[in-house]
Amino acid sequence: MITYFAGLCSSALSVIFIIFIIGVLGFMLGGINVKGISLGTAGVLIVAIIYGIAIHYVPEFYVADRKIVLWGSSIKANFSLISNIGTALFVTAVGLIAGPKFFRTFNRKSIAYLLLGVIIIAIGGITAVICVKCDGNLSPEMAAGLLTGGLTSTPGFSAAKEVPNVDQDAVSAGYGIAYLYGVLGVVLFVQIIPKILKVDIVKEREHFVAANSISIPEPKGKLVQLEEFGFFPFFLAVAMGCVIGAIEIPKIHFSLGNSGGTLVSGLIIGHFGRIGKLDCRISKQTLNFMRELGLVLFLIGAGVPGGVNFVSNVKFSYFIYGAIMTTVPMVAGYIIARYVFKLSIFNNLGSITGGMTSTPALGSLIAAAGTDEVSSAYAATYPLALVSIVLTAKIIVMVL
Repeated sequence: MITYFAGLCSSALSVIFIIFIIGVLGFMLGGINVKGISLGTAGVLIVAIIYGIAIHYVPEFYVADRKIVLWGSSIKANFSLISNIGTALFVTAVGLIAGPKFFRTFNRKSIAYLLLGVIIIAIGGITAVICVKCDGNLSPEMAAGLLTGGLTSTPGFSAAKEVPNVDQDAVSAGYGIAYLYGVLGVVLFVQIIPKILKVDIVKEREHFVAANSISIPEPKGKLVQLEEFGFFPFFLAVAMGCVIGAIEIPKIHFSLGNSGGTLVSGLIIGHFGRIGKLDCRISKQTLNFMRELGLVLFLIGAGVPGGVNFVSNVKFSYFIYGAIMTTVPMVAGYIIARYVFKLSIFNNLGSITGGMTSTPALGSLIAAAGTDEVSSAYAATYPLALVSIVLTAKIIVMVL
């Protein structure tokens, strides 16, 4: 009986079980709605971090002389793989979603979006550098983790971890510490600002939808669809992205990495929608599914190791630094978008969610605005912001 119980414990605490039970509990937590505000997918990250904290104290135990391992090098490698797969799914989906409109809507307003993406990340990076210079105990790796967490940037976090000889544990811990405020801060910001400004949502929505409509041309000629779900073009985009991400600029040893590479390939394939006579169009439902699945897998893969290292790395000052790295670029970006680029409220907030690379905030903005057209500003700002945060995260780790 004891042996049977030991086997049951071993099976129940397998990596597969842990992944899915974290997902179950995370979605239950994220589904709690308080006055129209909920954590959403971020609930998965919180549960993953809590699990990681718990196994920090009990990494293994014995049942009937059988060792039950909750955390070790092999399990850590599994979660790293889960995180990498999640990143690839998430970023590729974002690129494929943005691709059809990204190049076709390029105009003066788009230049403002692109500049905002760079400006927001630059301000965040400068804020992180100032924090490192002011606190001698704040390592560049921890600062990079706090910055990417505060900006809720999955690819930036991955890029920081890809730097050779980097302290990945510190990056993961910083990301986990700052991510929650990074999510909630932007989610609350995009919901509160329209109320403070007393925006007429219905009138603003009608004007916004009319000004942002665009038709996507159908590919000419008869195309061959290899399978109905869109897996072929999606997998192709991931594979191409890995190749693009592996291209390294000599001397400075910089590359986009898998995260940046998959975004670029997704934008390209999403724009053309075909390769020769092969149909590379993917339904919005499939892309949304891949994006959310990738985000969940990433949060689990990053959250558990982040929780394991959370206890030994956490300091109250780190929470403050993370909050600063979220708030300063967000508020500065909003002010610049409103008074310098003269963007409407929905374009402004949509661009802010893109510049902050915050998918949960985009979801909240769509709900508040009552139209998913606000994602156009997000899509226009996000790509360059993503490239910028990838560069910034790597520079912080490599240079400081």
